Amino acid sequence: MDAVAELDYRPNIFAQSLASGQSMTIGILTQNFGSPFYDAILRGILEGLEETNYWPLFADGRWQLKVEQRALSMLIDRQVDGIIILGGQTPEERLQEIADKIPLIVVGRKLATLPEHAIYVDNFAAAYKAAQYLIDRGHRDIAHITADLNYSAAVDDVSDRYKGYTQALADAGFRPDPRLVVEGNLQQQSGVLAVEMLLGRGRTFSAIFAANDQMALGARLALHRRGIRVPQDVSLVGFDNQDDGAYMIPPLTTVNQPAVEMGDTAARAMLRLLKDKSIELPVFGTELILRESVARLR
Repeated sequence: MDAVAELDYRPNIFAQSLASGQSMTIGILTQNFGSPFYDAILRGILEGLEETNYWPLFADGRWQLKVEQRALSMLIDRQVDGIIILGGQTPEERLQEIADKIPLIVVGRKLATLPEHAIYVDNFAAAYKAAQYLIDRGHRDIAHITADLNYSAAVDDVSDRYKGYTQALADAGFRPDPRLVVEGNLQQQSGVLAVEMLLGRGRTFSAIFAANDQMALGARLALHRRGIRVPQDVSLVGFDNQDDGAYMIPPLTTVNQPAVEMGDTAARAMLRLLKDKSIELPVFGTELILRESVARLR
């Protein structure tokens, strides 16, 4: 050991992996580094792996299917022992092919063909509750900022939020108005543009439900620039409960989903799969966090 220290010897990790059949790395494919929701999941994964000998190898799909496919191929080529995917657009047929070869967990996406490998929340119920909260406070003309519905058809979370919103309106006896629905891209700037589009259509609204907090923050800025007060003139609800929402003026009412806990569960499930143990993944619940961005409509 003195010679090891003196010569600053470092073992060849690749040679060790060839000998043991394990790389001791877990590939993690996220979407858009810097996204508060996905970064919280990553934090949970790191916590779940903290006391193990496994190390994460990160890649970013950047919300683009081609980039995501290249990132997955890179992780597989580097012989990671397992892969955790956050969201994404990869077809389920391809996910099935990967799961047949190495352990796979998908977070934030409901899978019809691989339900036992998916960790997600009930987005329909969460969005329904958020819209119902606005309805209970007298709002009838509720706008919704969603994501690209063609994209979200492959990723159920956002499309389920849209369905929950429309179902809550329908159950309350109100016909959903397509003029009150605008597609964004889950980034702040699209929330700004969405409000401008809504105002440009001339269709009045008393509340906005955004499919994530980032678009809600952008919407808040656009309303401020137009001299529209929140919540006195327009109420605002987001989704994800990112940290910035609590410090917005006024603080944002939003839906909390336990991102860190979901990531931790994914990591621990992966460790069980690597030991050929069975797993049983829960559907996580959500909570509506009530703050000052919603007013009762007179």
